[in-house]
Amino acid sequence: MEFDENDAVKYIREHIDPAVAALYDDNEYLNLIDIIFDYYEANGLLDLDIDEDDETDEDVDTDELAEYAARMIRRDKGARLAPEHLRPMIEAYMDYENSLD
Repeated sequence: MEFDENDAVKYIREHIDPAVAALYDDNEYLNLIDIIFDYYEANGLLDLDIDEDDETDEDVDTDELAEYAARMIRRDKGARLAPEHLRPMIEAYMDYENSLD
């Protein structure tokens, strides 16, 4: 399978608490995905020359990523994602990425 942001949003929605999932529209989830990609890029996790044995999703510090996302969300005046909801969303997103392998 290939990455599809709409499938990623659907996957996140289906793998977090339904009450939390209903609080946000797709644009909020897409914003979070963009933030995750920004984090990956800033930390060299998008390098195309990384071997399969090198850094993997297991090497991503989920706590650090959630803190980064919370900082970015606070800076975005239009964002509505609550910091306490970010970690489960990020974990669901990373599960989606792993499902593509």
